[in-house]
Amino acid sequence: MKGQDTPGLRLHGYFRSSAAYRVRIALNLKGLGYASLPVHLLRNGGEQHSPAYAALNPEELVPTLQDGDTLLTQSLAILEYLEERHPATPLLPASPGDRGWVRAIALQIACDVHPLNNLRVLKYLEGVLGITAEQKLAWIAHWIATGFEALEKRLAHDTRTGLCCYGDTPTLADCCLVPQVFGARRFNVPMEPYPTLARIDAHLATLPAFQQAAPSVQPDAE
Repeated sequence: MKGQDTPGLRLHGYFRSSAAYRVRIALNLKGLGYASLPVHLLRNGGEQHSPAYAALNPEELVPTLQDGDTLLTQSLAILEYLEERHPATPLLPASPGDRGWVRAIALQIACDVHPLNNLRVLKYLEGVLGITAEQKLAWIAHWIATGFEALEKRLAHDTRTGLCCYGDTPTLADCCLVPQVFGARRFNVPMEPYPTLARIDAHLATLPAFQQAAPSVQPDAE
């Protein structure tokens, strides 16, 4: 990736991982160059379970960010680290109240919506509990809709919402929103009930930082 010189910045991720997608967006917004190290979550039973990767990340999840000798896991912790390490292009507002509001949006998506439709949960539902493919899609649609309904109300009725989740400049909230909208569309969850979310996503899709982070343009895209 192009950006300012950041020797040793390496991102282990998967092109379709929402969590890795968030980090790619933040790196791009901050203009940070990095080496992309794909970890295929399906091939050979999942490369995230290999001994070499598990030694980096005992959770056996993506992403993992290496910044020289610093090793970080958990996408939101990585986003906060990048915010502190590279503050020149802030992804959080100036006031504590507004920072809390942005963090609440990011956490709502990353903690309440995304975990219920990520790969390991879906594999457990199918492989252990034996649900059908149709039931799996219904599960995904239900939990995305539940989260998006609340988020639409939050953003549609708050004066802080602009072209982006907060004002007209992308924040951590937008880093989380776009990958989740991508996931919704991937599973054919309609976006018409969420016009504010769809509008923000459409605007962000015009920005190079988001375009360059899209799953379809990653080196491991299939």
